[in-house]
Amino acid sequence: MKPIYFLLLTFLSIFSCEKEDKTESEIAKISINLTVERFDKAFAEVTPKDLPKLKGTFPFMFAKQYDDSFWLDRQKDTLQIELQNETIKKYKDLKTEALEIESLFQHLKFYFPQFKTPRVVTVASDVDYINKVIVTDTIVVLPLANYLGQGHFFYQGLQAYIAQDLEPELMVVDLANKYAKHYTFEQRRKTFLDDLIYEGKLLYFKDKVIPFKSNSQKLSYTDTEYKWAQANEEYIWRYFVDKELLYNTDPKLASRFINPSPFSKFYLEQIDSDSPGELGKYIGWQIVRAYMENNTISFKQMLTKSTKEIFDNANYKPRK
Repeated sequence: MKPIYFLLLTFLSIFSCEKEDKTESEIAKISINLTVERFDKAFAEVTPKDLPKLKGTFPFMFAKQYDDSFWLDRQKDTLQIELQNETIKKYKDLKTEALEIESLFQHLKFYFPQFKTPRVVTVASDVDYINKVIVTDTIVVLPLANYLGQGHFFYQGLQAYIAQDLEPELMVVDLANKYAKHYTFEQRRKTFLDDLIYEGKLLYFKDKVIPFKSNSQKLSYTDTEYKWAQANEEYIWRYFVDKELLYNTDPKLASRFINPSPFSKFYLEQIDSDSPGELGKYIGWQIVRAYMENNTISFKQMLTKSTKEIFDNANYKPRK
């Protein structure tokens, strides 16, 4: 029986890879009319004479309660000049980022045909590591100062786990995360398991729409952090089960295992010091992946399924 079982697994694996390759080939053919509009450069170079034209092109960037003199004064502000200089120096062009965003939009269009390509606009604004990108139905705003690389002097004073998320290659990851939250059904979350499954859905969404990114990047981990999570997956899961956390409603569990932090809080000194934060997201991701592997269901259908449906039918077994 074992040789037959092995051959079956091999066949299924090959079939799955061929299906994925075919899907990606179809997605690559989708036409997306994308132009990344450099408002940051335009604002840095605008003259008093040309300001009304710039306001007409980007009306959403200018609050109506302020007159032209306010914006011209802001353009000459020392901090604004430094922001503009540093972002333009880092991003002379955004060819790589534009290609990744285009691929993201192709995938969104494939899975969600109603998706319409938004305007994508770059700005040079203050660093905001909490709201790193802005997404509406028609506009995407990319604040480039949030993606200058963790060693940039703008980020001095930030904790390392925050600064490591401010890398250029994570721009499209953050953008994908915004769309994941838009398209994923969010039931009222009461238990820790609700949080795990919801975060797992968001990460599986990234599997589908930014497959060109590594697993560690999708989770905003370093490669070392991701390997730690993989190596300790069985221990993490056993801890959640043994401590009866899955159906626990204590909101503090999110700060221990879901929210950004320098490490996860098992309250075990050696484990805590070695672990990355947000390990609950990693576990939720593996549960959702198991659900998709063990059930015949579409990606879009999964996004609407309840915590109970996914967990009960995932047949999740942690990596040993």
